[in-house]
Amino acid sequence: MTTQGKTHNWDLIERMLHAVQNSAGQAFVPRRCAEELAEALQQAGQQVQDVDGLKAQADRYEASLLAAGFIEARPEGEGGNGENFVLTPRGSQLLSMIDSTFPGEQHPREVLDQYGLAALTPEVFDGLGPEATRV
Repeated sequence: MTTQGKTHNWDLIERMLHAVQNSAGQAFVPRRCAEELAEALQQAGQQVQDVDGLKAQADRYEASLLAAGFIEARPEGEGGNGENFVLTPRGSQLLSMIDSTFPGEQHPREVLDQYGLAALTPEVFDGLGPEATRV
């Protein structure tokens, strides 16, 4: 295991993966996910310093999630329009690990954080399933 200082913004990734699930027939807009997260944080009393930076991070996550096989182009028969995606089995596994609506989602996030930015590389992520779901 390689522990790194930087980790991912799991709240943003969770919001993006939910948006991917619901994007049939409409464009997937990662920047909108960032705006919605910023609004939710502000409503919860948390200060959001750099919304533009959060939007840029969402754009980078879209590219990373696609390149690493967490999302893929949505087929036309499933509402694909060339601007939206579906979760792959890897993406579904990630969402189930970090989904804040499920009790105990903090443990998988902590396990993922131990791997820093490498947590979302296929080589690392694919080996984490059992470790991350162990409580």
